[in-house]
Amino acid sequence: MPGLIRGVARTAVVAGTATAVSNRVSRRQQGRWAQQAAAEQPEAAPAPPPPAQPADDTNSTMAQLKELGELKAQGVLTDAEFEEQKRRILGS
Repeated sequence: MPGLIRGVARTAVVAGTATAVSNRVSRRQQGRWAQQAAAEQPEAAPAPPPPAQPADDTNSTMAQLKELGELKAQGVLTDAEFEEQKRRILGS
């Protein structure tokens, strides 16, 4: 009888360990799949560029570009920010 109990106990330990390992592997796989799915999702499309300004707004455009240049010269804007704002003003 003690041999039978020992065998049943050993089987219970092995089965419990296998279940715990299996659950952990499943959770890790689900986490990896979720990361892959998030990485594979397409990024949102960039916003369409603003419409081009009419030709009679040349003075306004020049004033905005001058102000933008002054902000860059003062160190308020980085080169990347300056280029982005300039593209928006020029509509290109």
